[in-house]
Amino acid sequence: MPHPALVGLDPVGISHRYRDKPVLRDIDLSIAPGEFVSFLGPSGVGKSTLLRILAGLEKPTTGSVEPVGTNASRLVARMMFQEDRLLPWRSVLDNIQLGTRHQRERAIELLRAVGLSGREKDWPAELSGGQRQRVALARALLHQPDVLLLDEPFGALDAITRVTMQQLLERVLAEHPRTVLLVTHDVEEALVLSDRVLVLTKQGISRDLRIPQSRPRHRGDRQLAGWKEELLDGLLQADTALASP
Repeated sequence: MPHPALVGLDPVGISHRYRDKPVLRDIDLSIAPGEFVSFLGPSGVGKSTLLRILAGLEKPTTGSVEPVGTNASRLVARMMFQEDRLLPWRSVLDNIQLGTRHQRERAIELLRAVGLSGREKDWPAELSGGQRQRVALARALLHQPDVLLLDEPFGALDAITRVTMQQLLERVLAEHPRTVLLVTHDVEEALVLSDRVLVLTKQGISRDLRIPQSRPRHRGDRQLAGWKEELLDGLLQADTALASP
């Protein structure tokens, strides 16, 4: 459901090329304020490129991205990557506050929100992979972004830590709602977290699945299992088509 205080995005006619190679073709979307949208697709179809374009980090060859909502004029977007990108010579607290001033109290509050209260003075080398990603999430949230863009942020984590991070993200977003765009190869992750799941192929968006269930969702839910099988079949077909000359 659209959130009136948040900002959405309207990408229109997005196409992109690297030299002579087309990566994205005629992407039209309407992402409502406060919506959680996941992008699935085979490697090489431009998911991360689309995310960077939506974040404003890269300009499309054609098309435009317009923010929508009552606060669209002050759009703030932040991106979180698969690598935590923490600076090893800075403490946890300093990493979160990187590029900001006078944000100490909020940074400490965000550390509490991601379950790392009391670890302010630790060095990144003292943290596990999951803990480092918690710090990266806190850093992304410090700027209070209207749009949070996640490029496979849990892809390098073990299965248990990955589920823990998914649950943490759910709790944080329940407390601090915002528009979220997630690139992932994990179909279950997309189904558990998202309001919409989009399947991207070399022809464009082949599937726009809306998930009507409220969160949190039970991973053993029969309807989710049916959608998972359907999406996996579509991804296998898309991967076969991508490999074809």
